[in-house]
Amino acid sequence: MGKSVLLGMLTPSSNTTLEPVTASILQDVDSVSAHFSRFRVTEISLSEAALKQFDDRPLLAAAELLADAKVDVIAWNGTSASWLGFERDVQLCDRIQSATGIPATTSILAINELFQRHQIVHFGLVTPYLENVQNKIVQNYQQAGFNCVAEQHLNLSVNFSFAEVAADTIDQQIKAVAQAHPQAITTMCTNLRAAPQVAALERVLGIPIYDSISSVIWKSLSIAGVDPSLVQGWGRLFTGIEISSGNTTKLEQ
Repeated sequence: MGKSVLLGMLTPSSNTTLEPVTASILQDVDSVSAHFSRFRVTEISLSEAALKQFDDRPLLAAAELLADAKVDVIAWNGTSASWLGFERDVQLCDRIQSATGIPATTSILAINELFQRHQIVHFGLVTPYLENVQNKIVQNYQQAGFNCVAEQHLNLSVNFSFAEVAADTIDQQIKAVAQAHPQAITTMCTNLRAAPQVAALERVLGIPIYDSISSVIWKSLSIAGVDPSLVQGWGRLFTGIEISSGNTTKLEQ
């Protein structure tokens, strides 16, 4: 590929999933590597203390440390804007680029772009979050014109615990949501180990699954000028091969 491509990732401090999963997704993509900068996040809830964790200042400080590594893109590998409001991520990306001169993206902006690109109107939502956080996410998407036709959540709030959710539990959540026949499903949490299950579930369900870790890698590669289809075995998100049938987007088998 020539020049090395460096992807910068802003990471919640208690997240133990996205670094190994990101490394696995990129392992066969020559000359591309991911580099991480952490800031403190331990709780996901609507409490005042939990919401303050996502103040721009620690994220910008972490982004400036990534800039020292001369990364080609900086991605906020987290989903806080899904309940705080999408504009938060738009503003964050503007501030990161202004402070570092490096283009920026986020997991939520990547998922939203995929929804728009593939004309997803009716989607399914899978998270480990509390009910009131889940309700806020559904409300924000509804206001943006996306209808959540089915959702599953686990009522967890300790961010570290999300990584301990069993694969079988995630599998059951996704299959339950799929029964409503959404156009797409999103597994929304970058400490939920859903990405390794996506390809197999897409083959069984015939529904595209946009995982939050996978989605931000897809967008980061695109920004850095790398063809996302170089990623193999991690779902149709990276191949872009889809066929449409009526109001439902169905993956080609």
